[in-house]
Amino acid sequence: MDYQDKTLNCKECTKEFVWSAGEQKFYNDKGLQNPPGRCPDCRKKSKDKKANRTMYSIICKECGKEGQVPFEPRNPNDVLCAECFAKSRANTPAPDQNPPGV
Repeated sequence: MDYQDKTLNCKECTKEFVWSAGEQKFYNDKGLQNPPGRCPDCRKKSKDKKANRTMYSIICKECGKEGQVPFEPRNPNDVLCAECFAKSRANTPAPDQNPPGV
């Protein structure tokens, strides 16, 4: 596939930025189908914000392990660790996409 630089607009700051041919190849190699929605500066700000957020200690109500969550729980003993949360999500059926009678 022949990649060429493209000019995109950031959905956050609306500034134009170049999505280089090399970045497009990288996205394609990783199986990513959508172009970036944010400019490099806004992506960096978002990444830094996630890295610096406050984490709260919990005891998993399922397995008893200590863990951390990015929100302050009302009861730190009534929360699942990331592992148990992922298991519970995998076992929960997805809600129907169509309402009844449609």
